[in-house]
Amino acid sequence: QVQLVESGGGLVQPGGSLRLSCAASGSISGIYVMGWYRQAPGKQRELVSTIISGGTTNYADAVKGRFTISRDNAKNTVSLQMNSLKPDDTAVYYCNAVKANYIYWGQGTQVTVSS
Repeated sequence: QVQLVESGGGLVQPGGSLRLSCAASGSISGIYVMGWYRQAPGKQRELVSTIISGGTTNYADAVKGRFTISRDNAKNTVSLQMNSLKPDDTAVYYCNAVKANYIYWGQGTQVTVSS
C-alpha cells in the first residue's frame, strides 16, 4: 500500500501562485509515475501533470507554461508549482501514484482562485 498526503492548497487571487506538495509513504519502492489531477465542481477529474521516475514530465495544455511539476525521489515527494493562476484552475487537486498495476490517490486539497 502507498499513502499519499497533499498539502498547500488554499485561496489565491487571479494571477497569484501556490505550491502543492504530496508526500508518499508506505510501500513506496517501485513507484513509477507520480502526478496531479484535479476535479472542478460538476466536472470529471482531469490530468494536470505527471512525472516519471526518470524525470520526464507531461502537462495538460491548459496549464503548460504556468505550472511546473517536480519530484524528489529521496524524500518521496512530488510538488506542483502553480503560477499565473486563473479562476478556471479552481478545483480539488489530487496527488496520484502508479506502482505496478495499482493506482493510488491522495485525499485531495482545495485550490480556489478568486478575487
